Amino acid sequence: MVKKDFLSLIDLDSDQIGFLLSNAINIKNNKITTTPLKGKILALIFQHPSLRTRVSFEIGIRKLGGDCFYLDKNSIQIGERESVEDIAKVLDRWVDGIIIRTPSPQDLIVLAENTSIPVINAMTDAEHPCQTIADLLTILEHKKTLKGINVVFIGDGNNVASSLAIGCSSVGANFTLVCPSGYEIPKEYWNEATNRATKNESVLSITNNPSDIDTSVDVIYTDVWISMGQEKESSKRLQSFELKYQVNNKLLDSTNQNTIFMHDMPAHEGEEIAKGILNHPKSVVFDQSENRLYAQMSIMDSIF
Repeated sequence: MVKKDFLSLIDLDSDQIGFLLSNAINIKNNKITTTPLKGKILALIFQHPSLRTRVSFEIGIRKLGGDCFYLDKNSIQIGERESVEDIAKVLDRWVDGIIIRTPSPQDLIVLAENTSIPVINAMTDAEHPCQTIADLLTILEHKKTLKGINVVFIGDGNNVASSLAIGCSSVGANFTLVCPSGYEIPKEYWNEATNRATKNESVLSITNNPSDIDTSVDVIYTDVWISMGQEKESSKRLQSFELKYQVNNKLLDSTNQNTIFMHDMPAHEGEEIAKGILNHPKSVVFDQSENRLYAQMSIMDSIF
């Protein structure tokens, strides 16, 4: 039996992403009550702190009939105390799957290559595919479709933006990145999104000017300007982004009444968002957080 991993949206085609979304909806509506993880134990390896990702995975595992244990950075010391290969081969003998949050995309790949069990990417510095499935689920719930939906991402072209661009272009949604010069999505991911956009009749664009945002936009999305591991760049990044890239009441109030606001959280008030924006009438950020559970249950249901 060939093992299944969930490492990157690049590995999935449009139909597979569509299945994960429809499956998540069915799980959320209690239309799927199977327990594919019954009798299975999963290892959660998190080298970065986590609330939404960790807790939603732990709850999802138990709802699907399984059990899990948690290993933080100090417990396992990947690459310091032991190599990724050795850790992978040891855990492969004990557990039925690994969910890993690691800064290194290469460590994720090496881990998957050295195990016979499913590996799920719970975030690297390059991608956050679980977040994107939850994001698309949230947009679908609020907009009833993804085809032709206009998504504007304001801020750093980081891992969340990279995955979202690929996700949107896979399902026929349009994606615009609004960022300072030098903070664009890496070419590898932008090129992948561009190729998918051509196939699915999506439109991708980048602008450095927030005033270019169309007020008829369907979704405004932002994320932190300083991601985990970038703390030494704080001063430079804060200077580069400035408040003109901030999502505030003025921006949200200028959009049409059906625009929704999204943020994967945690959020930094006074930086990428103004105070109180998470509770703005157009905000769906807590729906978005809730949907992490159903998105990840769908992912696990599909590979175990």
